[in-house]
Amino acid sequence: MANNGTRAAKLADRIRVIVAETLKTRVKDPRLGFVTITDVRITGDLRDATVFYTVYGGEDERAESTAALESAKGILRTEVGRQTGVKHTPSLTFIADAIPEGARNIEDLLAKVAVSDAAVRDAAATAAYAGEPDPYKAPRDDEDDLDDEDA
Repeated sequence: MANNGTRAAKLADRIRVIVAETLKTRVKDPRLGFVTITDVRITGDLRDATVFYTVYGGEDERAESTAALESAKGILRTEVGRQTGVKHTPSLTFIADAIPEGARNIEDLLAKVAVSDAAVRDAAATAAYAGEPDPYKAPRDDEDDLDDEDA
């Protein structure tokens, strides 16, 4: 018998595909924008599935797409139950994925770092040593010491 975690992962992948195809073919809600199903996570008992999605556009498009997904939840759950054939069809919960915001934050941080790196590079180009250019003393020659002792 397969591991329950493996079964849950396979079912989650199948639910992701079913929800994406159903949104594309059967759901005709005009509020539904460019929605991408990014991930599905399902509980160990296979009763609850959390569907993560992203929406292309601004806040208005996100709000309208969220409302459209909530109203289409019944159709989507029916289709998941029909195509998976599991004993209990998992309930679907839709959560907007935070990946785009996280990526945007990382890009902003990288831009700030690039600016500070350029400032450090400019400062290093015009910098001079604080002391002598070669702070290490040259080693003594033993011959010089012998000459000094003979004198």
